[in-house]
Amino acid sequence: MKYLLALGTLLIILSCGKEKVIQLPEISHSKITEINDVSPAYLFYDETKPDSIELNRKNLISTTNWLVNVDKRLTLKQVIPHIKYLQDKKLNSSHKNKAAKNYFTCNDTSKKNLGFIEFTDVVYHQKEGLNVDSDLNHNNLLVFSLDSITIVTHDNKIFNAEKESVIITLRDSLTLSNKKDIFYCSFEKKLTFQDYITFKSELSDLNLKDVLIADDEFIFN
Repeated sequence: MKYLLALGTLLIILSCGKEKVIQLPEISHSKITEINDVSPAYLFYDETKPDSIELNRKNLISTTNWLVNVDKRLTLKQVIPHIKYLQDKKLNSSHKNKAAKNYFTCNDTSKKNLGFIEFTDVVYHQKEGLNVDSDLNHNNLLVFSLDSITIVTHDNKIFNAEKESVIITLRDSLTLSNKKDIFYCSFEKKLTFQDYITFKSELSDLNLKDVLIADDEFIFN
């Protein structure tokens, strides 16, 4: 299997000679730009069948770093079950390398090259609904949906944010709540993978003392 990168698009040439294309999610900049000792996996989007998804994982080696290439047009509803499957596959492998990590591959528009977002320790919870009190035990919550971004603090103060100013609003909510601790993220399953990566990239830029973004992420209806 070979692949080429051109303008944020991966052209995958499969062993059978068939070509497939993945439109990578875009980020404005990446902290991780180079990874060695890797194995790729691919989640394809079928333009003729928007609800379909195909996972190609034939070349994955459990002891290597995994680069998961996801088409940005897919939804979280489509993607997350396959991501969880890959995580379980690596975790349960008889051949393990504790130093090997998992990354999403992105197109870094500032460098016009590949960038990567790590998700090794992320634990995905798929929920029919989200109960802040029972699920999160009164911790702070970030809710990302198609129409809005909502910040709910541990003391039930609610702040609404625009996509372009989520970090600013988060800083303001922390100041007003006078509480700096762990934040849990909840994502609506209708979001595209591009939406998800955009939010993840923005949160990676968050630099507030004593604030931690939890590895547990909730995917809700």
